[in-house]
Amino acid sequence: MKMLMIMLALLLGSCGVVQVEDYNHSQPALDLRQFFDGNLKAYGMLQDRSGRMTRRFSATLHGSWQGETGTLVEHFSFDDGEQQDRTWILQHKGNGRFSGTAGDVVGTAEGNSGGSVFQWQYSLNVPWRSNTLEVNLNDWLYLVDAQHLLNKTTLTKFGFRVGELTLVIEKI
Repeated sequence: MKMLMIMLALLLGSCGVVQVEDYNHSQPALDLRQFFDGNLKAYGMLQDRSGRMTRRFSATLHGSWQGETGTLVEHFSFDDGEQQDRTWILQHKGNGRFSGTAGDVVGTAEGNSGGSVFQWQYSLNVPWRSNTLEVNLNDWLYLVDAQHLLNKTTLTKFGFRVGELTLVIEKI
């Protein structure tokens, strides 16, 4: 019985949540100020909570920085014809930490980087039926190389996963 308890403790201890700090030594290092500077193109998809793809999209992005403050203008074109625009105001807070605001973001997005990875969380008002729905986003950005970034996002509501977003962003 004692051995079973030890094995169970070891098993549960190994089920920790991945932290951005786990990537501190990964390369190439991601600096949002460098990657999101200039023109970019993105391609992605949304999946519902069962994993079924529900929408595809492409986006154009343009980033610019003045000191530690950046502006990222995004234009999304969805496969059903919907168009969405978002303008982020980003603030570099030092040591790889960033905050951001946008018109449809509730409050402020907060995040930090470790090596080639950046993770941040925020709430977003998304169009749903004839209204909007506030969902929580957990965004993970992975720098593949100087020109390509992968973004995986989990969307939750009331603590339950309601969807996922996957996209690739490339510098033009």
